[in-house]
Amino acid sequence: MIELRNRVVQVSSFGDPERLEVIDAPLPTAGRREVRVRVIASSLNYTEVLIRRHLYPQTMRLRPPFVMGYDVVGIIDQLGEDVHDFQIGDRVADMTVVGSNADYRTLRANDVARVPIDVDAAEAATLILSWTTAYQLLHRAARVQPGQRVLVHGAAGAVGQALLILGRLAGLELWGTVRGEHMVLVRELGATPIDCEHEDFTRVVSGGFDVVVDGIGEDGYRRSYGALKPGGLLCAIGFSASVQAQRGMFPILMEIARLYLWRLLPSGKRARFYSVNAMRARHPTWFKDDLERLFGLLATRAIRPRVAERISFNEVTEAHRRLEAGGLEGKLVLCPDLAPRSVNAATEAQGRPIRLHRPPSRTAHRKTAVEAQGMSRANVIRPML
Repeated sequence: MIELRNRVVQVSSFGDPERLEVIDAPLPTAGRREVRVRVIASSLNYTEVLIRRHLYPQTMRLRPPFVMGYDVVGIIDQLGEDVHDFQIGDRVADMTVVGSNADYRTLRANDVARVPIDVDAAEAATLILSWTTAYQLLHRAARVQPGQRVLVHGAAGAVGQALLILGRLAGLELWGTVRGEHMVLVRELGATPIDCEHEDFTRVVSGGFDVVVDGIGEDGYRRSYGALKPGGLLCAIGFSASVQAQRGMFPILMEIARLYLWRLLPSGKRARFYSVNAMRARHPTWFKDDLERLFGLLATRAIRPRVAERISFNEVTEAHRRLEAGGLEGKLVLCPDLAPRSVNAATEAQGRPIRLHRPPSRTAHRKTAVEAQGMSRANVIRPML
């Protein structure tokens, strides 16, 4: 019998990327109403920078050591008791917050979404947090209508790109703030780019925006709130400016609290902090429904998320440095089956059913991604609200 190895990316203590280590851990066993999966893809998200630095509200009670990994695409290799809807070999996905940077992990059977067999596992992983966040922001939180004007801050990031692509399909007028080197990308995705270093986004649109999505919070969201039209909605989804400035948790919580105080102002403008986990807790079925819709769009190539690079376990620490530095135009995805770069590429796949090709060149990938977005808006399935 072949002994299965379970490597995991463990946080030894809160802090910088050097606090991450790859260790061998015991192989988990599926409990009642659980499935065990062999992990084939787990994307890296900026949220994990917050978790590693102890700045993420949902994991404030968590203490090291623990295993990183916000999302997972895997193949079921063990069924627990009372699991009847799945079988060994099924491909499934889940948003786990932690624990998925591993060779194997267990999941609650009721939580997992089915992943079509013909979609790329790494691309599927990129949808779990970033694209579901974008989809729910537009269609669950903001309830956008065709023709509305939407501003997206950090539009070159994973959530930003998803918002532009899904917003275009929803018939929105879109603007995105980015640094100068990313303006071409935003334009190719169908939005009007705004140079965040040299242009004032509050003066771009006469009358203001219907919706502003802000994951940066450069000045406590004040200018974003000011850029709204009467009755407009500010959706705050993060506070990367505070993280980069190494502010503590208390100032961040005060910024979030300010959003709710603004609701009391007589301007008619609205503000809220959107959390995909809070939404999932309130409406458990929405997350799975929306994620499976996105998988369907991916299977038909109606959407095509960008994978910046597929990485192996020994590249995770450097990947976190790159993630924290910013500037990526796609997701870094941990593929446990991917051999270290020093190993001959011919041995990478090891006969397992996962595509481990490196993405095409930057130019070729950009062209393909843009062409993939040129479909009819009718391809988007809107939720029944």
